[in-house]
Amino acid sequence: MVEVQGLTKRFNNLTAVDGVSFAARPGEIFGLLGENGAGKTTTLRVLATVLAPTSGDAVVNGFSVTREAQKVRASIGFVSSDAGLYDRLTARENVAYFGRLHGLPGPTLTKRIDVLFAWLDLKDAADRRVGKFSKGMKQKVCIARALVHDPPVMLLDEPTAGLDVTAIHAVDEFILRAKREGKTIIFSSHIMSEVEKLCDRVAIIHHGSIIAAGTMDELMAKRERFEDVFLRLIGGRHQ
Repeated sequence: MVEVQGLTKRFNNLTAVDGVSFAARPGEIFGLLGENGAGKTTTLRVLATVLAPTSGDAVVNGFSVTREAQKVRASIGFVSSDAGLYDRLTARENVAYFGRLHGLPGPTLTKRIDVLFAWLDLKDAADRRVGKFSKGMKQKVCIARALVHDPPVMLLDEPTAGLDVTAIHAVDEFILRAKREGKTIIFSSHIMSEVEKLCDRVAIIHHGSIIAAGTMDELMAKRERFEDVFLRLIGGRHQ
C-alpha cells in the first residue's frame, strides 16, 4: 500500500532525508521512531505531497508522489500535532468543509461525519465552535477531518504530542480501530512506549537515514528493553 524507494530531501546544504526506503502493508501500523529533527516529519510531508523529493520516489495506493500527487492526496489522511482548525467554525463545519473539498455529496458526508464523531466521542461537541476546545478535543476533530473521505492510508505525525493521558488513549484506540478496518498507517513518534504499544513494524531513523527496521521482537533481540535498543543503535552515530 505504501512503498518508499530511496527517498531523499535536501534543503540547500542540509540533507533532511537520505535514501529512505521501506514498505507498509494494508492493516499494518508502521512506525517511524527517531529523535526530534531525525527526518520523520519531512518523510511524511513528502509522502503527503506537501514537499517534493529531491530524488527517489514513493508509491501510495498505487500512485507516485512525484507524478500523481493529486491521486495520492485523495488516498491519504494526514494528521499532525498542529491542529490548524478554523476556530470560528464548529467541529461539524470544520469536517464538512474538507469533506466537500473531497467531493463527498451531502447525504454521504452527513452520514460519514456522524460515524466518525460517534467513534471519536465528539457527538456532544459537534455543534460547538472549536476555538474553545481543549487540545485533545481539537486533535479528535483533526482526525475526523483527515478521515472524512475514508482514505486507505493514514499518515500520523506525532498525533498525540502534548495531549493528556485520556486524550492519548482515545487517539490510540481510534488508530487501532483504523488498523482493524484494514487501513495502512504510518505513525511517527519519538516516544518509544507509544511505538511499542501500537506498531507492528518499526524503522529507526537517525540523521535522515533508516539505521534499523523490523518487528518489535526483531529489534528487541536478547530481551533488551526497547529504549536500550534505540539508544544503542543511535549512540554510535553521534560521533
